[in-house]
Amino acid sequence: MYGLQKSSMMKNLIFITLISLWPLNIYSEYTVNQPTELININEVSIAFTTAGEEENPSVLMIMGLMASHKVWGEEIVNGLVDSGYRVILFDNRDTGKSENLDRLGKPNLYWKFAMSYIGVDFSSPYTLSDMALDGIGLLDHLGIEKAHIVGASMGGMIAQTLASKYPDRVHSLVSIMSTTGAPHLSQMSERNEQNFRGAGEWDKKAAHSYGFFPEAMPRQLTAIFKAGDRSEQVRSIKVPTLVQHGINDTLLPPDHGEHTAELIRNSKLKIYKKMGHNLPPEVLPLVIEDMVSFFKEN
Repeated sequence: MYGLQKSSMMKNLIFITLISLWPLNIYSEYTVNQPTELININEVSIAFTTAGEEENPSVLMIMGLMASHKVWGEEIVNGLVDSGYRVILFDNRDTGKSENLDRLGKPNLYWKFAMSYIGVDFSSPYTLSDMALDGIGLLDHLGIEKAHIVGASMGGMIAQTLASKYPDRVHSLVSIMSTTGAPHLSQMSERNEQNFRGAGEWDKKAAHSYGFFPEAMPRQLTAIFKAGDRSEQVRSIKVPTLVQHGINDTLLPPDHGEHTAELIRNSKLKIYKKMGHNLPPEVLPLVIEDMVSFFKEN
């Protein structure tokens, strides 16, 4: 009888332990489908989610052109969480669950590019500075004084803008496969250019399922065109900076990353083999390892 009671007590203890740990198991692992929350920042509804313990150092991650936060994927986010960081993810305006801004119109990209090329100022539905302020507004909402800022591609441009204008909010900057926008840098491949031209014909439902929102492209590209050559802005960055780039990037070739690192004093540059304008599975663990090591130094 005592043996049965003891067995029953052990089962109850195991059950109670599992129940007590269950919420931790839910929230300790990030998934791309976890719920987002909507907040109003700069008169735009911005969707965000977090992963990791609230008391841990924060990492704000900013994704690129047309892309929602889901495009980061789970491995990089969980890699940072497992390394002791709280990761803040959000959908840039016009993407994901954040507010679609069709109400601001659809710019003529050919005309906007032409004006940018000849150095004539022009209007833009919103700017990279507006998008950087979205990130600042999210940090304010969460009560985060400082964070490591990570941006990829256009997200890297936004992260650079944030680090330049609001250095007191930045522990460090990681600029991934991004650019300064300097006109002397290598052009994208013809295949990439064709892909951009055909973005308006993408199946929206299919694109959305992968986390891409082609309807945002005209407005976001206009923001990039309007920013133009940001070399002086990038040169003004004083926070610790890591530049990560792929040797096989045909959208923003390696000299874009090299120029970024060249302009930011005391920055670190990492060029990865077998990496293009993406974060391939075979390279991603090294990218995460270098990022975490850099964070720990700063």
